[in-house]
Amino acid sequence: MTRIIAGAAGNTTLRVPKSGTRPTSDRVREALFSSLEARGLVDDRAVADLYAGTGALGLEAASRGAVEVVLVDRASGAAAACRENARAVQKRVPGVRIDVHAQPALGFVRGTVRTFDLVFIDPPYDVTEHEIAELLEALVPRLTAGAVVVVERSKRSPEPAWPTGLEPFSKRSYGETVAWEAVTPS
Repeated sequence: MTRIIAGAAGNTTLRVPKSGTRPTSDRVREALFSSLEARGLVDDRAVADLYAGTGALGLEAASRGAVEVVLVDRASGAAAACRENARAVQKRVPGVRIDVHAQPALGFVRGTVRTFDLVFIDPPYDVTEHEIAELLEALVPRLTAGAVVVVERSKRSPEPAWPTGLEPFSKRSYGETVAWEAVTPS
């Protein structure tokens, strides 16, 4: 069972598509959000959850005070789950704006004019390092000053190739999962 861990929508159960997603575990989300909240990086922020799957990362941010959340996943089943999960969270956090986009992450980033303070990138393990590098490069102009980007991968994956405009500052391992964080200059 996947659920929202804490905040206004805490304990809300999230629908998980039958296949094609790998939701971030409760333990990893709790550790990640404890770190982000301690640094004041969630409350009143605009958040993007790319390769959203269930939307668990973006919706956790909504539950914990983000004011705007965008969930992006190209798989129709995942986008449908994100829409359903977004409605469940918005019932508990009515002031948050949550948008769902059923399209590839790179297409969304290249086509949007929105900017973000916090971005989660948790692609399927078969997404190549080149694809992630291309996405990060396209994302830089869409980030605010001091924005944080979190890339979640298998611990067997190499560190992402950070483009100019993103400076790595943290790597945390949680069992088979590793989360890298990078920040834009303030």
